[in-house]
Amino acid sequence: MCPELFHIGPFPIRSFGLMAMLGFLIPMFIMRKEFARRSIDPELANNIITGAIIGGFLGARLYFIIEHWNDFLLRPWDYIFSGAGLAWYGGFIGGTLAVFLVIRMSGASAMRVVDVVAPLLILGYAIGRIGCQLAGDGDYGPPSDLPWAMAYPNGVIPTDVRVHPTPIYDTLLSLALFALLWKNRMRYPVPGTMFGLSLVALGIERFITEFFRTLPKIAFGWMTMAQIISIGLILAGIVIIYQVTSRAASRGMQNDAIGTETRIINDVKKKKRK
Repeated sequence: MCPELFHIGPFPIRSFGLMAMLGFLIPMFIMRKEFARRSIDPELANNIITGAIIGGFLGARLYFIIEHWNDFLLRPWDYIFSGAGLAWYGGFIGGTLAVFLVIRMSGASAMRVVDVVAPLLILGYAIGRIGCQLAGDGDYGPPSDLPWAMAYPNGVIPTDVRVHPTPIYDTLLSLALFALLWKNRMRYPVPGTMFGLSLVALGIERFITEFFRTLPKIAFGWMTMAQIISIGLILAGIVIIYQVTSRAASRGMQNDAIGTETRIINDVKKKKRK
């Protein structure tokens, strides 16, 4: 664990902050390149990342406040201005809404753009979780005697007990899912398909890794709130995939019908001329 990497004068450079920044910057550079390849204005990537940072931060803080509502009522300023207390799913929801707003204001095709953005969100998440691991911020799991279990004695939230290194699970699984999606992104030309697949991947990743966290179980004695939201993401992704592919197929059938009708009319005209 290394919560603080080094100092610039009196200012500490923290590992979590650095990795969070890289979690935005690296996807932005890839996004710009992919936008240019798809004839989308690369400058839109800068606006999207800015919107994602602002919306993600506000959403993460609001989600955390809602989760700790009773404590918030007792000490509201502590929760509003604290540097801690950022919830992933709140950040995802807030960031997503902000990104769609930026895209709408740009006039670009929403589904074409989010097909690029969504898989890169998974990459950014994987990079950000490296920061959680380096900081030892309490996002680790329950005690474990597995060979790769580890303690976090110098973490922001320290523990001398060997536990599941859940941030490592998050990073590895997210990188694998991102690589799979990005490698096959050209196999799904229907706009919106990659967006739906990315939602499914995000939901699966978090549903699995929640089993290795020490969060309250609020449903059926074993499900966390994040797992319930994960199921919602998976279902939303499936619905989006079904809708966009069905519409594309319908348009294709309509185009075929129009083309056939046009050929018949032209044949009739040709016969009349003869």
